[in-house]
Amino acid sequence: MPARDFLDACPDAVSAKLLAVVKAVADAPPPAFSGGASGKPCTEPWRESMRSADGPGRRHYRLFCLLERDGAALGLGGPSLVLLTGRTKAFRAVIPESDYAKVRALRDEYQRRRPRSVWAG
Repeated sequence: MPARDFLDACPDAVSAKLLAVVKAVADAPPPAFSGGASGKPCTEPWRESMRSADGPGRRHYRLFCLLERDGAALGLGGPSLVLLTGRTKAFRAVIPESDYAKVRALRDEYQRRRPRSVWAG
């Protein structure tokens, strides 16, 4: 549950903002959601639902999610927004490619599961 651990470690205001954005994305009809944090079309599905928030000390918090449009066929009960993990970075810093590789590895491990296993807490 890397996403849960990440959110638990975030300042309360940051995790509340991230979860509010996640809820808004999850509640929107899938065609209404067009991209990642920049709003531009994305080439990787996990980047489709990358959410960000700023916190104390100009620290930037990024939550990586996976949009499962065909969640019903995967045992999720319907379209789902799956929270994968999160990362923090200093203002204007770049998240290292090695961190993105870890996010992709989590996504790939999750997608190999049939049916998908989720914690809906």
